[in-house]
Amino acid sequence: MRDIRFPEPVRLRVRPSRERVVASSWEALECLHDQWPEWARGPSYRAACRTCRDSLDGWRAPQQARRAFLKAARRAGLVQAS
Repeated sequence: MRDIRFPEPVRLRVRPSRERVVASSWEALECLHDQWPEWARGPSYRAACRTCRDSLDGWRAPQQARRAFLKAARRAGLVQAS
């Protein structure tokens, strides 16, 4: 399986003084699994997981995976809305 790079990385605040840059579908899945708040694992979280896996399998474009991941991150309060 080949990693799929996002067109533009996503910057997250995983802790008040720590930032994480997520640049691919594989990194997004790792972040969703390892660093996501338990309370924020709802529908947008599940959609991001599914879309990132689909991107890795060639079923979805990297832009779609990035968009789903960014939506879940905003809902979790890990990134500011723009």
